[in-house]
Amino acid sequence: MAIETTTAGILLLIAIMTVVTLATRFGGVFIMSFVKINPRIESFINTMASSVLIAIIVPMAFSGDLGAVAALVVTAVIMLALRKPLPAIAAGIAAAGLVRYLA
Repeated sequence: MAIETTTAGILLLIAIMTVVTLATRFGGVFIMSFVKINPRIESFINTMASSVLIAIIVPMAFSGDLGAVAALVVTAVIMLALRKPLPAIAAGIAAAGLVRYLA
């Protein structure tokens, strides 16, 4: 199945992605409403976000350009120093932009 890249086709793709996103979000909440949260499940949920983040970041660290590596290093250092994600993300974006601008 192919959808043309016209305005209507793009809007249809956005609508499909919206429905899929909402279905997965609401479906996850619905399914978890039947699960009793014990300490083991709570620990799994708390560590899952970190695992997904690491799965995204590690390949970028090995295959990314110098700007990506600079962003990762600066973000990690600022996050460890300040323990606040927003300044760390902003500093990482600035580092990537600066390195790519100068390179």
